Amino acid sequence: MHFPKKNINGILLLDKSPGITSNGALQQVKRLFQAKRAGHTGSLDPIATGMLPICFGEATKFSQFLLDSDKYYYVTARLGKRTATGDVEGEVISERSFAHVTQEKMGQTLRPFHGKVEQVPPMFSALKYKGKPLYELARQGIEVVREPRSIHIHSLELESVQEDLFRFHIHCSKGTYVRTLVDDVGEILNCGAHVVELRRSAVAPYTSCPMYTLTVLEEIHRQEGADALHRLLLPVETSVAGFPGVILSTSAAFYIRMGQPVRVTNAPSQGFVRLIIGDDQRFLGMGEMLEDYRVKPKRMVV
Repeated sequence: MHFPKKNINGILLLDKSPGITSNGALQQVKRLFQAKRAGHTGSLDPIATGMLPICFGEATKFSQFLLDSDKYYYVTARLGKRTATGDVEGEVISERSFAHVTQEKMGQTLRPFHGKVEQVPPMFSALKYKGKPLYELARQGIEVVREPRSIHIHSLELESVQEDLFRFHIHCSKGTYVRTLVDDVGEILNCGAHVVELRRSAVAPYTSCPMYTLTVLEEIHRQEGADALHRLLLPVETSVAGFPGVILSTSAAFYIRMGQPVRVTNAPSQGFVRLIIGDDQRFLGMGEMLEDYRVKPKRMVV
C-alpha cells in the first residue's frame, strides 16, 4: 500500500545497528516516518553502532552544525594484527607479538594523543581525490598522498587491556578517524592494532538523550502507526543548542527574514548565533555575527 509522504520537521536520534550503512538506515527510517525529506549527519561505518542523528524537513538546514560538532565513542580494538582498513573488516597485512603491551604501556602510548593532533586520513574513507572517494581508489590498490589534518582529542580514557583487546572512551572533534588512531597506536607499540567494535555514544549537543533502534521504531509503527513515531522527535532548534542565543525584536525579526542584517545587543563579536524572537521565544534560525555588531541571517526556518 502506498502512503502519501509527509512534511515532518525535527530530529530523531537513531541507534544504528551493526551491518548496515548509514544511508541504508536513513532510508528505512524515512520509510517508517513516511517523510518527504530527511538526511543523516555524518556516516558511521557499517560495523559501527550508536548515535546517528536523522534530520527531517527544516532540520536538514542545520545538519552541518551537527556534522561539525564533537563526537563521543566507545572503542574495542585488537592488538597483534594490522589490517588494510584499520578495522576488523579489512585484510590482515601484518601480524606481530603483543606480549610486551601492558596497561601501563598502553596508557603511556595514548597520552600524547590528547589535545591538538595531526592525523593523516585513511585511504578507506569517503574523502575525495579528483572527484573520486578514496575508498574506491583503495579497492583498486591505488594509494595517494593525503595531507595531514588537525583534529582535537578532548579526552581519551583507557578502560582496560585484557589479553589482545584494549578498550577506551574518546571525545573528539569532527574529522577524527578512530580507525587511524588505533592503527597509529598499534604502530607505535610495534605490534599492530585494529578496531573490532566502535560505538558512537553521543553527538554534541545530544550527550544525554535517548536513542531508538530500528527494531523499536518498527514495533511502534506496527502497533500505533507512523504518526506515533513523531513523539520521538526532538525540536529543530535542539541541533544548535550549544550556540549563544540573540534576542530579536519583532521589527528586527521582520528585516532579518527579508535577508537584511540587523544590529543586536548583548551578542558575541563573532561566530554563529541562534536567532530568537523575544516576544514568544520562537526560534528563527541561525545568524552569523558581522564586525559591526550586526547579525546576518545564515539558515532560517520557514
